[in-house]
Amino acid sequence: MMKIQLFIVSSLLTLCTFGQSKNPDSLSFNKELKFKYEALIIPSVLIGYGVIGLESHTLKDINSDTKNEINEHIDKKFTIDDFSQYSAFLSVYALNSAGVKGKNNFKDRTIILASAYLIMGTTVNVIKMTGNEMRPDGTSNNSFPSGHTATAFMGAEFLYQEYKDVSVWYGISGYLVAAGTGFFRMYNDRHWFSDVAAGAGIGILSTKIAYWLHPVISKKIFKKKENLNGMVLPVYNGREYGLAMAVSF
Repeated sequence: MMKIQLFIVSSLLTLCTFGQSKNPDSLSFNKELKFKYEALIIPSVLIGYGVIGLESHTLKDINSDTKNEINEHIDKKFTIDDFSQYSAFLSVYALNSAGVKGKNNFKDRTIILASAYLIMGTTVNVIKMTGNEMRPDGTSNNSFPSGHTATAFMGAEFLYQEYKDVSVWYGISGYLVAAGTGFFRMYNDRHWFSDVAAGAGIGILSTKIAYWLHPVISKKIFKKKENLNGMVLPVYNGREYGLAMAVSF
């Protein structure tokens, strides 16, 4: 199974290399967000740690030790992670609604967010379906990687990219909430530390890829849709959490 996970991760990283092409029709025409290999270091390390943790006895011991340490201090479960995973990228829309303008308009940031969500969601779900990692609470064998954490860090990177030129503290706050989401996934006995690490890396990398792909997607698919407005809101039907988007053309 580890070979499958490595293949999926390497395919995700391969997407990033397109930004270095010298073809004028490639991603290299995006002069504002040029591809930088150093941007891959942190997400690659996080994903690598998680993948290696599937087989490494040393990292498995760290998983168990972390679980035991957290369980010693648990009084009851908190499901705040079901909500906090969405808070960072929803903050982008809230800040724009409040008049704090970010890097992109509604159309462009929504295209970027949708692309990041698609990349992240597809990657996480394919790995979960091809893996066989039991959750700490023993309820299912799709523990690796953490989808909640991936969503949270995808949103944190999105918030950082949109508002880093306004104030770096927006991005820092987003990453703090994302880290908290990962912690509560372990606190609630739903994920191992290596699951959370891999999820964080996938989330960050998915957003970076979405920004690098945005010029192509915008040019090829949405070039005629200049007037695009709407809103994104969290929804809950009594059993499941999700997102609803209302868009006007």
